[in-house]
Amino acid sequence: MVVVWRGEEVNLNDNKAFLLIETRVGRATEAVSALKQLEGVKSADTVTGSYDVIAVLEGESLAAIGDLVTSKINPIPCISRSVTCICLD
Repeated sequence: MVVVWRGEEVNLNDNKAFLLIETRVGRATEAVSALKQLEGVKSADTVTGSYDVIAVLEGESLAAIGDLVTSKINPIPCISRSVTCICLD
């Protein structure tokens, strides 16, 4: 599907998202290890700032990315909160 965003056409069939993750204290490395084992997680890194981990997700559809986040990632015990940012470029 193609949409117009900021005056430009964007192909949403690329289906990529950044996931900003807050973990329980001291458990960022554990979260990264768990994330890297999941199909659809292209990368996961510990970072500084407001979030503890940023992961790059890819899927066949936006629904597939949503299912990955809600059914596989959010239930990981060391993850306390996440924000999904769908890529438009």
